[in-house]
Amino acid sequence: MAGPWLVGSFPEPYSATPKIGSASVSVPRDCPLAAPDAAVKRGLDIVLCLFLLVVTLPIVLLAMVATWLETPGSPIYEQIRLGRDGRPFRLFKLRTMVRGSSTQTHQEYVTALIRGEAAAHAGMYKLVDDPRITRVGRILRRFSIDELPQLINVLKGDMSVVGPRPPLPYEAELYTDRDRLRLKVRPGLTGLWQVSGRATTSFQQMVDLDIVYWQSWSLRLELSILLRTPRAVVARVGAA
Repeated sequence: MAGPWLVGSFPEPYSATPKIGSASVSVPRDCPLAAPDAAVKRGLDIVLCLFLLVVTLPIVLLAMVATWLETPGSPIYEQIRLGRDGRPFRLFKLRTMVRGSSTQTHQEYVTALIRGEAAAHAGMYKLVDDPRITRVGRILRRFSIDELPQLINVLKGDMSVVGPRPPLPYEAELYTDRDRLRLKVRPGLTGLWQVSGRATTSFQQMVDLDIVYWQSWSLRLELSILLRTPRAVVARVGAA
């Protein structure tokens, strides 16, 4: 069951409470983007998503085969994440870890990260040389190929092409009121944080960038982030 951070996190009124697995949240109806802006953003999402699904399909299929050949189990896995206003949804990814891996080490590091107590590893605020990650998985992560199945989440409306990264429920349990403001829009595949250093930034810097993104949203900003994304992926800044 979701923790007490969900109570009173967002303005009234609230709608019904959806449930996915063990996650349960109260969902408000407000949106920080004006209706015309939201419509433009959603239209851009659909057009880009359909294009990228066609262009990246061979890459995804090759990655699935490589993942399946290295370790047994499905190359695609689902994970509960929190989207806009804390709504839980099933996020799709290419599997980059050995099946059945424990999350304890990650939870401990994330707890320290959010509290501002985590040390940077090789200049990045994330676990580096994680033994749970497979050889193929490291390559997929390095070039963000493991994120490509989330184009399905974009089509479904769970995500946007551009937006904050969706947190895991146990991460959001640790959020302050201000940290929760990053959940005011749909999460994205790329975003202002992703093209501004990614894991080389601290947690609070990430929150600042995510809030600035939706408070300053414009079509120009959206297109700027999209144009900067390929370079960020190729440069692999903040990726491991």
